[in-house]
Amino acid sequence: MGAIIIVTAALLLVLLLYHIKKDNQKSALLTKTVLSSLFVIAALVQSHLISGYYNFLLAGLIFCLLGDIFLALPQKGMFLAGLVVFLTGHVLYAFGFLRVTEIGQWAGMGSLVIIAVGALVYFRLRTYLGRMKIPVIFYMIVISVMLAGAWAVFGDQNLVGSGRIMIFAGAFLFYLSDLFVARNRFVKKEFSNRLAGLPLYYAGQFLLAFSVGFLERL
Repeated sequence: MGAIIIVTAALLLVLLLYHIKKDNQKSALLTKTVLSSLFVIAALVQSHLISGYYNFLLAGLIFCLLGDIFLALPQKGMFLAGLVVFLTGHVLYAFGFLRVTEIGQWAGMGSLVIIAVGALVYFRLRTYLGRMKIPVIFYMIVISVMLAGAWAVFGDQNLVGSGRIMIFAGAFLFYLSDLFVARNRFVKKEFSNRLAGLPLYYAGQFLLAFSVGFLERL
């Protein structure tokens, strides 16, 4: 089942990029909705080895699905709505990570590096943000906390290695994809942002979705 989902997602991703390149907005919306639904399905069909983690992650994936739909809509205000929905998704992911590792694990050099990178990204973007400065800085804080949580899980030796690697890799790719979303929205709108950002985003989401079947305690 997992292989079928991955192959189908890869084909849909190519189709989505084609529709975006050709500016076929309705077709892109439909394709993106189906594609994003697959990472929710991927989580549903996995073994739920740690139920608390699974519940938060599944809820986060559903919010990200909704965020994908909002960002694909052309109406004014949909970007901000998508930002809020994705923000909720990141918060749910962070709570999911908190369910499997101690809060003390979130501290350390890795988290400091993540905070420093987030501050640098905001510093580079700030002149382009206009009235979006407050929402974006809040979003950067939340996504940095989410990534720090994934880093904490990665460093927890009481968890199976494959699950830890999938979580951190998924969160890190999601983080990178958001940088391309920000560049496309605030700095320069061009297809190359989508060409790089969307594969990163979906790779990250599917890694997180499949992680529920691999993450377990030793």
